[in-house]
Amino acid sequence: MNQQDFQTLASYLEQTLSPDTNIRRQAEKFLEKVEQTQGYALMLLKLVEDGSKQQAVTPVPLASAISFKNFVKRNWHIIEDEPSKINEEDRTSIKANVVNLMLHSPEQYQKQLSEAISIIGREDFPDKWPSLIPEVVSKFADSDFHIINGVLQTAHSLFKRYRHEFRSDKLWQEIKYVLDGFADPLTKLFENTIKLASEHSNDKGVLKILFSSLVLMSKVFYSLNYQDLPEFFEDNMKIWMDQFHMLLTTDNTLLHTQGNEEAGYVELLKSQICDNIALYAQKYDEEFAPYLPQFVRAVWNLLVNTGKEVKYDLLVSNAIGFLRSVCERPQYKSLFEEEGLLVSVCEKVVVPNMEFRPSDEEQFEDNPEEYIRRDLEGSDVDTRRRAACDLVRGLTKQFQAPVTQIFSQYVGIMLQQYSSSPTQHWKSKDAAIYLVTSLAQKGSTAKLGTTQSNELVNLQDFFSSHILPELNQAKINEHSVLKADSIKYVVTFRTQLERDNLLHAIRPLIELLASSSQVVHTYAAHAIERILMIKSQNNKPLITKEDIQPVLENLLGKIFACLEMPGSEENEYVMKTLMRVLSLGQELLMPYMGVLVNGLTQKLVTVSKNPSKPHFNHYLFEALSLCIRVTCRNEKKAVASFEEALFGIFTNILMQDVTEFIPYVFQVMSLLLEMHDPPAPDTYMTLFPHLLNPALWERPGNVPALVRLVQAFIEKAGDNIAKSGKLNNLLGVFQKLIASKANDHYGFYLLNTMVEYMKPEVLESSMKQIYSLLFQRLMRSKTVKFVRGLLVFFALYITKNSADSFQGLIDSIQDRMFGMVLEKLIISELQKVSGTTERKICSVGFTKLLTSCTALLDENYSHFWPRLLESVIGLFELPEDDTVPDDEHFVEIEDTPGYQTAYSQLAFAGKREHDPVSVENPKAYLAQSLGSLAKHFPGKVPGMVGFIDVKAREFLQGYLNAAQVQLF
Repeated sequence: MNQQDFQTLASYLEQTLSPDTNIRRQAEKFLEKVEQTQGYALMLLKLVEDGSKQQAVTPVPLASAISFKNFVKRNWHIIEDEPSKINEEDRTSIKANVVNLMLHSPEQYQKQLSEAISIIGREDFPDKWPSLIPEVVSKFADSDFHIINGVLQTAHSLFKRYRHEFRSDKLWQEIKYVLDGFADPLTKLFENTIKLASEHSNDKGVLKILFSSLVLMSKVFYSLNYQDLPEFFEDNMKIWMDQFHMLLTTDNTLLHTQGNEEAGYVELLKSQICDNIALYAQKYDEEFAPYLPQFVRAVWNLLVNTGKEVKYDLLVSNAIGFLRSVCERPQYKSLFEEEGLLVSVCEKVVVPNMEFRPSDEEQFEDNPEEYIRRDLEGSDVDTRRRAACDLVRGLTKQFQAPVTQIFSQYVGIMLQQYSSSPTQHWKSKDAAIYLVTSLAQKGSTAKLGTTQSNELVNLQDFFSSHILPELNQAKINEHSVLKADSIKYVVTFRTQLERDNLLHAIRPLIELLASSSQVVHTYAAHAIERILMIKSQNNKPLITKEDIQPVLENLLGKIFACLEMPGSEENEYVMKTLMRVLSLGQELLMPYMGVLVNGLTQKLVTVSKNPSKPHFNHYLFEALSLCIRVTCRNEKKAVASFEEALFGIFTNILMQDVTEFIPYVFQVMSLLLEMHDPPAPDTYMTLFPHLLNPALWERPGNVPALVRLVQAFIEKAGDNIAKSGKLNNLLGVFQKLIASKANDHYGFYLLNTMVEYMKPEVLESSMKQIYSLLFQRLMRSKTVKFVRGLLVFFALYITKNSADSFQGLIDSIQDRMFGMVLEKLIISELQKVSGTTERKICSVGFTKLLTSCTALLDENYSHFWPRLLESVIGLFELPEDDTVPDDEHFVEIEDTPGYQTAYSQLAFAGKREHDPVSVENPKAYLAQSLGSLAKHFPGKVPGMVGFIDVKAREFLQGYLNAAQVQLF
């Protein structure tokens, strides 16, 4: 690492901040290329260290800190069976230096390095980094609270994952290890810091630092107590709870912030304390019971005396959250049964916090994306309104009738106020709609909206009287907030509203797509999309394509117009609605297809220059895939038109290396290629050699889509691939995939496609090496997933070739190895195969092995014959063996959610389910194959069948009877 290397690295880091996309991309590419170099991460840390010595925070050291964090995020995790991306020497040096550097860095660098430490900690702590806790705890003795805060920030980053990790013995052991080393020093630091705060109560500068430490300590307390109540904190509950109560009930005006927006340390600390006591009230009610009444009083006083300024929002939300956690639980019911208390809660806590404040109005108009994120998506940022709504729902669990009655009166008064003067009192109706929504909603899911409602609230009547008239108003840009509220009501109760009411809502919702308010047209798009998703009792769409046919042209026109509005050029809700309309409308969209495709391709060109909205991009590719499917199903020749429209754009995306879009491009190209009859057109064949470039396969996000595309090439141009001399390159890709636990199933996908679509003689010379590779991997690291893939491959190979060639191949690797494969793999593991098609392939393949393998009938292997027959019958009659060893409880790749940053699978470009065996009835095939074998070897087959289990013999007799075959 010489000075020139540092200067070069600093120069490229500076270029990553350039507003010029080309300069930025080139710099990012350079850094991506050199990040595997030994010492790269240490150079980044040295740049941060040099920057820390300067007076001010400067761009290059900050970019270096961010790059270091991202480098660690991408590369620290070691994937089993793959080489580590960071060498061991660098790992050791990083862990030896990063904590101390973080503690002595300015706050902006500290945050990035702290996050990096928590990522390293997730992988290495405590087993590979036992020195971490002693190292950070030793810093508590320091008198510099800047350093102590660094330690606490790191502890918070490291321990906050305990809030959402699944319970396991490993997790308990780790938390116990942390508690043993950290809980007591943390408690002493907490007491000491409060003492110091009392001593310096008139020194604003010192107080700010001390209170920021108390906030972090309270967050760490929450994380360490989340999974279970630790013995240490139970024993020391009085210390923590007494101090929490004191902090909650005292104030210091020196720490009040100027202005209305930014929360001060007092508010942040009280907010976190409310979270902590809510956790204890919910989870450890028995131990917490002595402290609960005093906290209920303290929180009540806090809520009644806190202003409406934005800076108090988090505090109010968390305080209401504490009340909700208390009122929901039957054992605390008596606390709310005091006369007049329910009315007081409704009047002094709920109603004031339902109000639409000037700050909400400002956000609605000036920052619509943030408003949508908070209101519609229920983001992590709590709002007073959401907290008040949740409190209403909590109260209705124990006091449904009285609470409904109290709020019904308020709703009536608010609606009356609105009727008297809509312009002056529109906020009254806004609050009324929110109150009704909170009252009525008892159970909900993201997919279905409200699933259980309060029977005391008439949803249909409120919709007809107060929601539909608002939606139907001719002036679509008037009272935008009420329009948004009304649309949200429809979305919330969409599965509870009658079909006729939903049909009445669709036309005005389409008109509201033209609203100039980004919130309103986004909500309208979202409502249409959610309504079109509703299924009736027979699992068919509740709103049919015939229902939307009369409004289809208007709907499409409004959607595309919406995508041109300022702020909504990449509106994910609008694009998702278009995707849903295409999915429902299908052939009804044929007259508009030219305009649709033109609009979508123009949008693709624009966004590919600077992809910034992942969900929008995903739905854009989904919509394009739907256009291709719908059009080409009706008119196969249209494939060429799509290729003409898209290939230029795709080529540009590949050449510019737009990494976010490359997996999408491969999926859409697969969809198009699969629609061709063999052989594949030349335009595709020129691309094929580039797909085997090792660099493309290095990116995990590319692998699934690349495999799919290469499969399509094998299917449509298998012979051409062999003639072009690219078979060895293809087998190299297979070898790389099969070696990886994460990607071995993709290796089998490729191999199975080769066996199915390439002539046997093309693969003959490579097949022994292929089998050897598979057995080597099996010996090195056997997993259930690998064994399943291997058995399906065996069965497919036998089906497409012959049982004798299968046996001969295995015995050519090692003498008598066929017997081991039969016993240890096929017979013992066959029941683990999952999936209807996969089990069918195995039943047909191993029936063929059973009835046409010559060696199975000679003296060396014939004793396996009855057991193999039992296994094949078991495949039909026994449940799948889904047991998985403890160390293999991972999520199967196919079961992960569709949208991920690494790979985003397109639902509408998906590969069609394909059955490679031409057998209609596998049971009949077994019976007929056994009948044929019995004719060739008279008297032998009945004798061997006699060795199988009685129950299996009964099942077999049923198959024979059904197929009218006689063995005996």
